[in-house]
Amino acid sequence: MLLARNFRVRAAGGVSCRPIRHAGRYAGNSGGGHGLADTARCFRSRRPDAAIRRRAARSWKAHGTLAPARDNVIVYPTSYGAQHPDLEWLIGPDGVLDPTRWFIVIPDMFGNGLSSSPSNSADYPSLVTIFDNVQIQRRALRELFGIERAACVYGWSMGALQAYHWAALFPEAVDRIVVNCGVARTAVHNKVFLRSLMATLEAAPEHGGDGRFAAEPAAAKRAFGRIYAAWALSQDFYRAGLHLTAAPDLDTFLRTDWEDRFGARPAANMYAQLRTWDAADIADNALYRGDLAQALRAIRARVLLMPGETDLYFRVADNAAELPLLARAELKPIPSIWGHRAGNPSTNPEDARFVRDAVRDWLAR
Repeated sequence: MLLARNFRVRAAGGVSCRPIRHAGRYAGNSGGGHGLADTARCFRSRRPDAAIRRRAARSWKAHGTLAPARDNVIVYPTSYGAQHPDLEWLIGPDGVLDPTRWFIVIPDMFGNGLSSSPSNSADYPSLVTIFDNVQIQRRALRELFGIERAACVYGWSMGALQAYHWAALFPEAVDRIVVNCGVARTAVHNKVFLRSLMATLEAAPEHGGDGRFAAEPAAAKRAFGRIYAAWALSQDFYRAGLHLTAAPDLDTFLRTDWEDRFGARPAANMYAQLRTWDAADIADNALYRGDLAQALRAIRARVLLMPGETDLYFRVADNAAELPLLARAELKPIPSIWGHRAGNPSTNPEDARFVRDAVRDWLAR
């Protein structure tokens, strides 16, 4: 059926925003639905003396059938640069997430080109946080579907950062989370990588400041892709020559797997999501006031921590440090040399089987 309703919501501070409209298609069966939720969410400002209020469009897609009790919901947020079609490979009756059992909602993260982003919103803020994303996600689920509780929030990479935020910010509303290659707070070493990518884009002559560009910086994006290739896959991956299974030589691999991918994306969107990633911290809010231990202890959901053994972004040691502070959690590293990509193994059947079995077991508990 077509969902199209008007709402009046209240922004932070009790300021009333104008009526908003949600429009999307929800088929009510395994075909799922998709749409755009035009919300009046007011992105919080990093400046305490300023209230920045902007309308925000949230893109989403759903798979499966929502149960009458609304108790079969999996929230599956997108990762860096990804859009919902990029995530659908693991959804299927025999996949990681089964749409015949679960109602799976994929909210497109701000900055990905479908939801509000620098590429489609001239007044996009300098920083939109993971906090902003999950607040809107929860509101959209309530207003679109009447959903108050998630059976699971599953996420890989930046999607895992969102899963962790869901559990910390709404502890009463989440049964389980799967943190697939992610952490509760972006580590300093990971920030070194992110800021090297920001600096690469900032060095482009097309950069006009604050992550905006007069034209697409083709050379800078080419360098960006090559830097990313060094971090996303492990030393062991390259030592084993696995890059040559998809390309005849290293230069072809770097061009087709990395340069072309990032070359097709708007640089301003790439930059904006780097800032979001860099600032990720489940305790950076009025609820926890920077106390990460308190935020982790507040989580009631069952937490599956699933880092990649050779991931250079989100190390096993990071999750191991979080584990003692979580009430109900299990650490289950992915035994793989695919680095960060082990958690999103769309072309790697062995790792895909590991992820599928681990997640299905977790959802069955």
